Amino acid sequence: MKRSVKLAFAMGMLLVMPSWLATPSLSEAKRSQLQIPATEPSKIAQAPTINIDGSSTVYPITQAIAKEYQSNRNNQVQVTVGVSGTTGGFEKFCAGKTDISNASRPIVTSEMEVCKKNGVRYIELPIAFDALTIVVNPQNDWAKDITIAELKKIWAPAAQGKITRWNQVRASWPNRPLKLYGAGNKSGTFDYFTEAIVGKSRASRTDYVASEDDEVLAEGISKDPEALGYFGYAYLEEHKTKLKALGVDSGKGVVLPSRETVEKAKYQPLSRPLFIYVNPWSSEHKQAVYQFVDFYIKRAPKVSSSVGYVPLPAEAYHIDYVHLHQGKVGTVFAGKAQFDLTIGELLRKRKQF
Repeated sequence: MKRSVKLAFAMGMLLVMPSWLATPSLSEAKRSQLQIPATEPSKIAQAPTINIDGSSTVYPITQAIAKEYQSNRNNQVQVTVGVSGTTGGFEKFCAGKTDISNASRPIVTSEMEVCKKNGVRYIELPIAFDALTIVVNPQNDWAKDITIAELKKIWAPAAQGKITRWNQVRASWPNRPLKLYGAGNKSGTFDYFTEAIVGKSRASRTDYVASEDDEVLAEGISKDPEALGYFGYAYLEEHKTKLKALGVDSGKGVVLPSRETVEKAKYQPLSRPLFIYVNPWSSEHKQAVYQFVDFYIKRAPKVSSSVGYVPLPAEAYHIDYVHLHQGKVGTVFAGKAQFDLTIGELLRKRKQF
């Protein structure tokens, strides 16, 4: 199909946006791979496959849309959704092993260089905004908020083996063990959090329970009254009866993560865009990939909201359509980390790209 025909088709479909959505729980599918329902072996053998990997933060959106898409296609398309973290996902994507990469941060210079070396290009599509959330167990009755300075005190490399009790962080907190849970070093959340809080990407203490899978962290904190951790907001929503979010004070007062505080740019510096990166060769030569991403953009506003993230303005998704159907490759971020980025600023960058 020619690009011009695809673009006309996509613009027409903007008027026929489906209004229903059945969003499964985050724990419904295995984190390692989204499995399609059983179907005839002959159909599976002939079914086109779409390979996706990367961020566990973006996973809930992609998993829900993939499941819906497969159902609509009578399971005659296989969509595999892996969780190896943003960094791990880009390693596979830039090696040409996946069609789509979920990412909780923009692609960085070192990854761009690997992609270029391997002849892999990418279409960058922002699909939602997240509030990176600081979480404790509900049995924690002493901590209600935390400052950026206190978070740095906890997570900086110098804290390793030294800041191990709650009262070392704030004197009014009890003399109890501080047990930490956080993103693994293949996670985009790890990259974002360390630079936003510690001031240097990938600078962190290592004596904590680490995982690229936010579900693992959420489950761990829910069972540990002395725990503190961080991960994407959707996992707080999924486990809201078993977890408690702390308000964050960046110097302008305590702010809790929510759709409203993200939209109004109040929850800074822990608000961030979420992405999928599409291999344009796959979308050009594998019709199933092109059709799936087209479907993904249509469903992203409702699904991202349903799982707990903040959808982008309609204009942002329109730009995604145009970039997909034109095959526009590259990144608006020049391979650099982005902090204190608002939804409005993201939209401005996209318009200028």
